[in-house]
Amino acid sequence: METNPTVTSPIASPGAPAKHIESRGSLIDGDFQTFLVMLTTQMRNQDPLNPIDSTDYAQQLATFSGVEQQVKTNTLLEALSDQMGLSGMAQLASWVGMEARVTVPVEFSGTPLKLYPKPAADADQTVLVVHDSSGREVTREPVEYTSEPILWAGTDPSGTPLSKGSYSFRLESYREGELIGADPVEVYGRIAEVRTSDGGALLLLDGGSTVIPADVKGLRAASPN
Repeated sequence: METNPTVTSPIASPGAPAKHIESRGSLIDGDFQTFLVMLTTQMRNQDPLNPIDSTDYAQQLATFSGVEQQVKTNTLLEALSDQMGLSGMAQLASWVGMEARVTVPVEFSGTPLKLYPKPAADADQTVLVVHDSSGREVTREPVEYTSEPILWAGTDPSGTPLSKGSYSFRLESYREGELIGADPVEVYGRIAEVRTSDGGALLLLDGGSTVIPADVKGLRAASPN
């Protein structure tokens, strides 16, 4: 007597359902009907001399159900994350047009900028170093040892006004001629836009620099030009 040939199913092996489900996007996306059709086909075409144990079917159903539930949970979490991101953007929208105190390059429009240095405690000399948008050092000048704000006029060592553009600032601290610290200097830059990224909201400043809200050290109304 000829028996029905054994039909190999992708989920016939009870030890492979998780791997199979992960490799089939339609199943992971919740196509439960397709899974049932495949399971029914497997039952109909199993070897009657070596039938699959009912426990294996239960295991396959449980595995699929667990993966399906996890996918739904992940989808819900992604939706909540997107909503929170939009909510964060809405809250930060009021910052647009204000000035943020940051350590990233800021736009110089020709008006002197107020800088907020933090020299090393045991320094006996401090030097302000300025770089342009390409990272090129444009000026280096000794400044008074102080934690109070200082004004940067926007000139090179000869006193010639520098061109408008983005500049970054670093304060080098020395003791007895030896460099003991080099720290970015805080300065205010105008916030032009709020953007979203994979890591959360980003603030876009005039000149193109970006900074995360957590790195903003201060916030104020924009100064009149």
